[in-house]
Amino acid sequence: MTSESPTGPISLPEASSAILQVKANIARVLIGQDEIVEDILTVLFAGGHVLLEGVPGLGKTLLVRALAKSLNVSSSRVQFTPDLMPSDVLGNSLYDMKSGEFTIKKGPAFTNILLADEINRAPAKTQSALLEVMQEQQITLDGESLKVASPFMVLATQNPLDQEGTYPLPEAELDRFMMKVELDFPSHEAEVELLKLNTQVFSNESSVDNLPSVLSADDIFQ
Repeated sequence: MTSESPTGPISLPEASSAILQVKANIARVLIGQDEIVEDILTVLFAGGHVLLEGVPGLGKTLLVRALAKSLNVSSSRVQFTPDLMPSDVLGNSLYDMKSGEFTIKKGPAFTNILLADEINRAPAKTQSALLEVMQEQQITLDGESLKVASPFMVLATQNPLDQEGTYPLPEAELDRFMMKVELDFPSHEAEVELLKLNTQVFSNESSVDNLPSVLSADDIFQ
């Protein structure tokens, strides 16, 4: 924590209270995954990235959306597929006919929280496109190094069961993740609560879009 922050330093009790609010926020839409949320928040404040492994339907995408909403930061999602190119993730340089110059078109990686959905369905070339930004928080396009927003965190998901049409993650890619988190099915009680929650179609309580923001990017730094 530094006193140079425009909002002033955050005390330990204030930080603890804010983190509890984030957990409570996420628990309003994602039930029965408290340990997973704890792990992801730990990695977030440590400045790392997370590899989420779990079968479809356990709420991986919902978790990322709820986290981004609670933290009042930007987020984006990239569905990794075999035909995905590195430029689809990072961006590229386009020629402007009017000006006669090349302009940079930024990709979805220019965000705070990037959900790389089913990352192992893209070939190693596309997976490796994230190596630079995950390590150095910058992306080089057409010879120009561009800083991404801070904080920056990659949450990548992969299905541990369906391996057809997948590519193993390179060792260099695995090394970029601070933690691998395995999502399992919630308890019977949690599944009952989820069923009740999912039937509240028009309830504000069950909508990610209506979650209040608890922490700002500056708060996360402190």
